[in-house]
Amino acid sequence: MIVKTAEFICSNTQISKLPPPVKAEYAFIGRSNVGKSSLINMLTGKKGLAKTSQTPGKTQLINHFLINDSWYIVDLPGYGYARASKSKKADWDKFIHTYLDKRESLQCVMALIDSRLEPQKIDLEFCNWLGEKGLSFVLIFTKADKQSSVKTDQNIAKFKAALLQSFEEFPKYFVTSAELHTGRDEILGFIGGVNQSFVVPEFSSSPLERGHDGNAG
Repeated sequence: MIVKTAEFICSNTQISKLPPPVKAEYAFIGRSNVGKSSLINMLTGKKGLAKTSQTPGKTQLINHFLINDSWYIVDLPGYGYARASKSKKADWDKFIHTYLDKRESLQCVMALIDSRLEPQKIDLEFCNWLGEKGLSFVLIFTKADKQSSVKTDQNIAKFKAALLQSFEEFPKYFVTSAELHTGRDEILGFIGGVNQSFVVPEFSSSPLERGHDGNAG
């Protein structure tokens, strides 16, 4: 897939104000500071599209980016940022989980994992939650350029072993480097394939699916 256009559409913290669910959406989420913004910028070819920051927990909104006028990259708040208050964490969790569980146009969750780390409990718990909800997801191992390929493979193998304790099979995964553009063609190819079978969901009466219809309250 060639990315011809990529534009920021909206940021918000209200499910009822999301764009109408008439285009395929791919939600990018991971632990704080996993390299999500850099990955999104690499995939779209737009360096400043998603705001990168050295401060973990910077993304606190659902951000929609329209790609090729036909599908969305959805940038979700990172999880596991220790300096956020418990109440704010709880609000984020509810907000994120509601979006992931109820958004009918969501085609796949792109779960980002830092390839430099051994399996983290919070990442495994999130993957297990996705599995329990029956949500389609793939794993994206980030920052592969920061270490040897041998070390990356070792950490992926450990993550696989940990996840297979609760899953029958290991999800599809990609190894990426935002700096080297590793994994870009593979991820965009995967999304392009899923897009081909996308069918616009029928609108329901819930605010989550109504989006910007003016009657979401």
